[in-house]
Amino acid sequence: MKGQAIAYRLESFEGPLDLLLHLISKNKVSVYDIPIAQILEQYLEHIRRMRELDMDVASEFIAMAAQLMYIKSKMLLPARQEEEAQPDPRAPLVEALLEYQRFKRAGELLQQREELGRDLYAKPPESREASQVQYAYTAQALGRAVQNILERYDRKAPPPAGLFRGVAGADPAPVSAKIGRIVGLLADCRQIRFESLVLESRSRSEIVSVFLAVLELLKIRKIALLDRQGEYLITLAGDGDGIDGTK
Repeated sequence: MKGQAIAYRLESFEGPLDLLLHLISKNKVSVYDIPIAQILEQYLEHIRRMRELDMDVASEFIAMAAQLMYIKSKMLLPARQEEEAQPDPRAPLVEALLEYQRFKRAGELLQQREELGRDLYAKPPESREASQVQYAYTAQALGRAVQNILERYDRKAPPPAGLFRGVAGADPAPVSAKIGRIVGLLADCRQIRFESLVLESRSRSEIVSVFLAVLELLKIRKIALLDRQGEYLITLAGDGDGIDGTK
């Protein structure tokens, strides 16, 4: 509308180096070959707009404008023959811009990591008192237990022929039934002997089912296995004496 003042919207900059990097990126020029005259003109335009909007112009912005003017004047002066090897007057500014750029990228990376981990919560480690009890959970340990039981109660005489009746070609004893049996026994008493489960089995197939049932219950941490001088006791995980199925 005619007579209405033009409203400028300025981006916020953290400092003069931030503004310079913005102008360099906007003009698509190299930070190593800054067109000082062009960048200085746009830099002063930003300061002028800040003043028109009654914004406080920090002294560091004014100081940078003076430095740019000094660099421009140095570049406009004809070089003397003995000064031809003098360094580029833009070199200190380029070094400051590169260092600021590195810190800015590092800050952006840290901010991204902060946003990524803001909604993540880590569970603190649980304290556990050292225990002298040794636990056995592997299939090899259970296999040794079964072998010890069989050797202890096995007679040197050949086993009766009826012991193998129905094993060949018969359906194996269901592991699920043995799992239910073990859980039911533990519901009635605090501990059961692994040996008793093996000895009550009527066939080798049932012994295998007991073995697999105990392994499965250990795997899902339903039970814990305690080794007391070669005697294996089964208890519910997390029972009163601290047996929880973990080493």
